[in-house]
Amino acid sequence: MSYLELYTCKSPVFSGFQRDLREADYVILGVPFDLTSTYRTGSRFAPQAIREASLNIETYSFRSGVDLEESKLHDAGDLQVSGDVEETLKRLELVTREIFQAEKIPILIGGEHTVTLGPVKSFEGDVAVVSFDAHLDLRNEYADRSISHATFMRRISEEAKVKRIVEVGTRAICREEMDHAKSSGTQFITSQQIMRNDGGEVPKKIRSLVEDQENVYLSIDMDVLDPAFAPGVQNPEPDGLSINALLDVLTEICNSRIIGFDVTEVTPHYDTGITAIQTAKVIFEVICSLERAKKP
Repeated sequence: MSYLELYTCKSPVFSGFQRDLREADYVILGVPFDLTSTYRTGSRFAPQAIREASLNIETYSFRSGVDLEESKLHDAGDLQVSGDVEETLKRLELVTREIFQAEKIPILIGGEHTVTLGPVKSFEGDVAVVSFDAHLDLRNEYADRSISHATFMRRISEEAKVKRIVEVGTRAICREEMDHAKSSGTQFITSQQIMRNDGGEVPKKIRSLVEDQENVYLSIDMDVLDPAFAPGVQNPEPDGLSINALLDVLTEICNSRIIGFDVTEVTPHYDTGITAIQTAKVIFEVICSLERAKKP
C-alpha cells in the first residue's frame, strides 16, 4: 500500500458503505442544482451535507428490522450540472436511464425539486409518481419559466409516461393548481388529513390509488415536514408533518414496485444540520423498507 492510499481518502460516500457498481442494488446520485430556486437558494449544497450526516447516524432500522449495512449501495458521486435547466435535465435523464437499464434503483439527492423530471422521463415504461410535498408544483409557468421547481409536476403530467400522480402532505396551493389537479386527475392528500387520522389510513389510500400500476417512483421534498422538524428547506410551509408521521406513511408504501426515489429542497446553511440529518434518516428508512420488501 502506498502513502497516498494510506493517508488520503476520497470525498464521503453516502452511509460510508460502498459496493462496486456492478454488484450494487442502489445507486446514489447527487444533483447539486438549484438554478430556478426563487425563495431560499442553496440546495446545491445539500448532497454533500446529507452525505456527511449519513456518516454520523446509526444504520439499524427498528421499523423494518433491517440494517442498512446489509444493503448494496454504490455512491456514484454528483451529476455534472449545467447553467441551463434543460441541459441539466437532459444529462440527468441519460444517467438515470442507464441506471434503470442496469436494473438498479436510482436514489437522487437534490438539489431543487425540478430534478424529479429527469428520472421520471427516463423510465421507459409507464409509471405512477407519489410525491411528498407541501406544494403541488402544478403551475404552468412561474417567474417566466415553464420548467422550474414550481412547474415540474405539471410538466411530468403532460410530458412523461405517467399514469397517475399522487401528492401527499399538501398544504400550499393556488387556484390554478387546484383546477389543473381536478382536470388532470391528480390526487392529493393534505397534511391535515394525515395528522387528524394519525396517518393510519393514508398508506392504504395511497396503495389503493396506485394498485393498478406496476411501477412507482417516490419523490420526497423535505418541506413536506413542518419547519419545526426541517427548518433548512427552500420553501418552508407551516402546518406540516412530523418526522414520525412522514416515516409512518413512507415505510408502509415501500414495496417491490418502487423503481427509484429522490429527496430534494434541503438548504443546509439555513439551519445547524438538523434537516440534513432528517433527510439522511429518511433515505435510510426507505432503503431498509425496500430491503424488507424483498424478504419472504
